[in-house]
Amino acid sequence: MQHIEKLEVWLRGPLPAVPALLQPVAHALLQGQEEMSMFASDFPAKFLWERPEGLASVGFHLQHITGVLDRLFTYASGESLNETQLSYLKSEGKEPFEGCSYDDLLKTLTKQIALSIEQLKQTNENTLTEIRYVGRAMIPSTQLGLLFHAAEHTQRHVGQLIVTARILLSRHI
Repeated sequence: MQHIEKLEVWLRGPLPAVPALLQPVAHALLQGQEEMSMFASDFPAKFLWERPEGLASVGFHLQHITGVLDRLFTYASGESLNETQLSYLKSEGKEPFEGCSYDDLLKTLTKQIALSIEQLKQTNENTLTEIRYVGRAMIPSTQLGLLFHAAEHTQRHVGQLIVTARILLSRHI
């Protein structure tokens, strides 16, 4: 156990106060956060919105993960999206302010992950199979389905972000 800092999050043991059935969700979110942090302070802002070979930009992935977590955790709570959330959705992939950096977007995402972990801590495991509705179409899912999708969706976009960032950085060395 001397190299515990090298282990992936899921191998470091249970997270305090997170229900047992939701540990994998919390682990996936925190693992994604750690992996995205590898570019903190080093990723050039001039590459943030570039789309090599038509891929989604690094900035988009950071914004999208943030927005999706907010939206899916809202649905998991049995709530509908508000106007702020809908507006954020429409703005994903666009520079939120001039001079926006990787670290600015990562900071926002880190806050959203912290909020998501707090919601997991407040989630009653007995409600995980309850129906929750997604979107204006009210597509049925379950609370667990939404939370699991939040985790796997985050991991998918983290992988895409890392590949895109490495492509951009290798082209400009």
